[in-house]
Amino acid sequence: MPHISKLASLRRREFLQRASALSVAGTAAPWALQLAAINEAAAAVAPGDYKAIVCLFMYGGNDHGNTVVPYDAASHQAYATIRQALTTPRDQLAATALTPATALPDGRQMALAPTMTRLKPVFDAGRLAVMLNIGPLMQPTTLAQYKAGNVPLPPKLFSHNDQSSLWQSSRPEGATSGWGGRVADQFLGSNGNATFTCINVSGNAVFMSGGQAVQYQMSSGGAVAINGATRSLFGSAACSEALRALVTAERQHWMEQELNRVTARSISAQGTISTALANSTLQTPFDTGGLAAQLQTVARLIGARSALGAQRQVYFVSIGGFDLHDNLVAQHPGLLGTVANAMASFDAALGELGVAQNVTTFTASDFGRTLSSNGDGSDHGWGSHHLVMGGAVKGGRFYGQLPSVSVNGPDDVGQGRLLPTTSVDQLAATLAMWMGVPATDLPGILPGIVNFNQKDPGLFAA
Repeated sequence: MPHISKLASLRRREFLQRASALSVAGTAAPWALQLAAINEAAAAVAPGDYKAIVCLFMYGGNDHGNTVVPYDAASHQAYATIRQALTTPRDQLAATALTPATALPDGRQMALAPTMTRLKPVFDAGRLAVMLNIGPLMQPTTLAQYKAGNVPLPPKLFSHNDQSSLWQSSRPEGATSGWGGRVADQFLGSNGNATFTCINVSGNAVFMSGGQAVQYQMSSGGAVAINGATRSLFGSAACSEALRALVTAERQHWMEQELNRVTARSISAQGTISTALANSTLQTPFDTGGLAAQLQTVARLIGARSALGAQRQVYFVSIGGFDLHDNLVAQHPGLLGTVANAMASFDAALGELGVAQNVTTFTASDFGRTLSSNGDGSDHGWGSHHLVMGGAVKGGRFYGQLPSVSVNGPDDVGQGRLLPTTSVDQLAATLAMWMGVPATDLPGILPGIVNFNQKDPGLFAA
């Protein structure tokens, strides 16, 4: 009966779509999260031409005001007047004061937080850039337009979940794909094993899910194994082999068959990753645990790129703890030190591997925070300063517009919350084009990019 066959086909497609949605939502088991679909590459990649982008997400909303700090005397005085007890003293910033290749307007100077000293040499060497006042925007927006409410704004501003989703996907909470995954969609057919196109070393993130690309989730300790099917079960190799045969055998029902195919791919992928990591070592020292361990694993995976069949990859690492409504002075410096030390070690490891020109790392967060103090911390904001690192980056520079150090000033929507002057979509577009996505294909990845005349902030040499 043809109509039954057609119905089964439709249901099978629905199942596959929902399996992908489960991967995005994080409700599937690890083996389901490791499904990746093969797609013809929309962007041509020459053999041996390797590139990767790495998103370092700081969950909670990083306080940019104490990350990239006003340093010239006048600006620091204005900053200190507003920040009060949150102020980083000027004399503590001398070692991290930045001297960009192109001077900032009005003689202004900026410095990194004192605990970020290991990143200053990377900036000075031209491998680190600062993106000023970047955040989600629907279109270029002035303060007058914001106050009049006559332009579309990102939904649910100052909400952790929604703004985190907007940073990662250019869409509000509930999005099922992110722009990192949509960039990866373009290159699935260029990789020998599409499963390893998007690798998440810190859990699950919408940033890594595309229309077809599905993130392979693992920990900094290695691939997630299905223990009973990959090692001795109840002390018996025979039991393990029986379980493996059971969960990978051909099935009559299409749902059982698809489930077993996914499981088989997961077991195979776990073996490939484990072997690749075992054969990929680094001399560069990293701190132990947390973010440093994640980036060390990413570096080792990049070192094993040939074994993984990878020419284009997207990675995701993360660190939490940045929602500092209080205890900011006590806790924030340590968090920034962790980020800086991990990034500096990662930069050195990429140099050791000879791929510094091939990997670009950028920081991101839910949002920036208020310049004004609430007494012991800062509150949810919008625009923020972020870092972009890599050998291909035209570093040692600031990109975007340096905001006024003021409350109720020309860049402020209230309490020192910055109205972004650079959109996340613009950063995403320049990273996508660096990866090899044609400019004509950008609207399919970033629909909102059509609203911006400048698609590329100029981070990379032409």
